[in-house]
Amino acid sequence: MRNILVIGSGKSTSYLIKYLLDHSEKENLHITIGDLDINNARKLIGDHKNGTAITLDVFNKASREEAIQKADIVISMLPARFHIEVAKDCITFGKNMVTASYVSDEMQALNTQAVNKGLVFMNEIGVDPGLDHMSAMQIIDRIRDNGGKMLLFESFTGGLVAPESDTNLWNYKFTWNPRNVVVAGQGGAAKFLQENTFKYIPYNRLFRRTEFLDVEGFGRFEGYANRDSLKYQEIYGLQDVKTLFRGTIRRVGFSRAWNCFVTLGLTDDSYTIDDSENMSYRDFINSFLAYSPTDSVELKFRHALRIDQDDMIWDKFLELDLFSATKMVGLKKATPAQILQKILVEHWTLDEKDKDMIVMYHKFGYEKDGKKYQIDSTMVTLGEDQTYTAMSKTVGLPVAIATLAILNGKIKTPGVQIPITKEVYTPILKELENYDIRFKETEVPYLGYNPLTL
Repeated sequence: MRNILVIGSGKSTSYLIKYLLDHSEKENLHITIGDLDINNARKLIGDHKNGTAITLDVFNKASREEAIQKADIVISMLPARFHIEVAKDCITFGKNMVTASYVSDEMQALNTQAVNKGLVFMNEIGVDPGLDHMSAMQIIDRIRDNGGKMLLFESFTGGLVAPESDTNLWNYKFTWNPRNVVVAGQGGAAKFLQENTFKYIPYNRLFRRTEFLDVEGFGRFEGYANRDSLKYQEIYGLQDVKTLFRGTIRRVGFSRAWNCFVTLGLTDDSYTIDDSENMSYRDFINSFLAYSPTDSVELKFRHALRIDQDDMIWDKFLELDLFSATKMVGLKKATPAQILQKILVEHWTLDEKDKDMIVMYHKFGYEKDGKKYQIDSTMVTLGEDQTYTAMSKTVGLPVAIATLAILNGKIKTPGVQIPITKEVYTPILKELENYDIRFKETEVPYLGYNPLTL
């Protein structure tokens, strides 16, 4: 049998493993799942005869090399920073490799060796990055093939809670790493292109510059800018495009409320707070507000942020128990961001029966025969439960489908790459439709501007 080694069995691997096991009989596969803690791997395999869970420490060179040598192809579902040692072993032992993570400089440096050995190192084949690349390039290539010239490309993605599980005033729950949500947008100004002009949004304004997005059947959303929208300009072949923007999707009203945390400094991760373990939530909030011997913490909070008592945004903060004098931080030498994360996790963790949702929205503006056109393309995927989530579906299925395509020689162009070629995206997007991951295209009037710049 052909052996597929999956390293890591975290939350994004459920659909990946199910797909491979479901195809194991027909495709003559055996799936080996290696993890430090094999309990989740065993749970996902169940009693399937073509699956094996092994204890694998990626930092144990001997056991890592042994597992990789036995594989016909390797899938690394580890945190991104741990891929490189796996990749080096794949070069050494001549194994193809698939990851859902961004291409690091260290990974890119292996390109020549991978090409020389005829190895496919497929990266960025999850949801974002991954599904966004494939769905975008399919339409961009079609526009070009039909004689169109790209003028505008905007792309938004959001991991959200499904409508039936949307039970808080923020219309949000954590479907991915909470830390990434708390520190999102930091590290420099958001950068994008608008009508041939470079635009920048500093972090302190990021969540007040949003664009409305309407998705049929799911209502209105808002998008805020990602840090670097120009990262894929050359890769997508959009050097001459006038507008290029990438963003993150939330429900309307989230960003305005989140901006209050940014304004107060609660998302700062650059310093620690003294005696934080003995603070109540009320103490924590008060430490960022001006001293007053008479005003309450609530009043000072509203005054500092210019929030009226009857403003609906106020209820969002009350819902989080921010002003509780009995709930304790309990974290020693914690940063503001770490404390805020702890508070939010208490309220935004998915319940056992909750379902998540992935929303993706692309805008394509182009010119053909002297006329300007725009296509909007949307995709919404809902999770089934806490194991088979929308996030694991949109990450895991592209990884699994690509892995099998590489193993069967349908994807064979060697080197370190991302899924932007027809050889890759055409069969994968077609098969994903069988799993209700499909995009709906709508022709709309071409505007050429982004409300974020108004």
